[in-house]
Amino acid sequence: MRAKSPDDSRTIMTDMVLPSETNPLNNLFGGELLARMDRAASIAARRHSRRITVTASVNHVAFNRSVPLGSVVTVEAALSRAFNTSMEVYIDVWMEDRFSGERTKANEAIYTFVAVDETGKPTEVPPIQPETELEKERFAGALRRKQLSLVLAGKMKPQEATELRALFMGPQK
Repeated sequence: MRAKSPDDSRTIMTDMVLPSETNPLNNLFGGELLARMDRAASIAARRHSRRITVTASVNHVAFNRSVPLGSVVTVEAALSRAFNTSMEVYIDVWMEDRFSGERTKANEAIYTFVAVDETGKPTEVPPIQPETELEKERFAGALRRKQLSLVLAGKMKPQEATELRALFMGPQK
């Protein structure tokens, strides 16, 4: 399979925060933001794999800033790494001030999707070739995150987590 660029999967969704989507403090509900991120990430994973994709896990979510009523919110999702059948999607959430137009990074998340065939069986996905420094950084981090997840789930022995060992113990001789 031919390697693809993270740009091939890039998905950008922009919308406004409406009153029915806010909490009593007039900020966007966290669950509403999670749903927006899941949709954008799903599209990015499908663009990369050209398969049906399902959310396997939400690995990280950071609600760094509240998003007030009336704000313009942009969710940007792109693959950070593709494994055999799974794909890590990195999501950046931007908020545009309704008065000044200034864009600020509000939140971020990392989701994992699995490509499946019509029967729901996991299917192989193309590799990814990062190009920018940020893409290379996220690509490298994805393997560490995957190994940590496997170790915590008991599916990998800690001594087999080569990327984690290198991170915490330095290069092995």
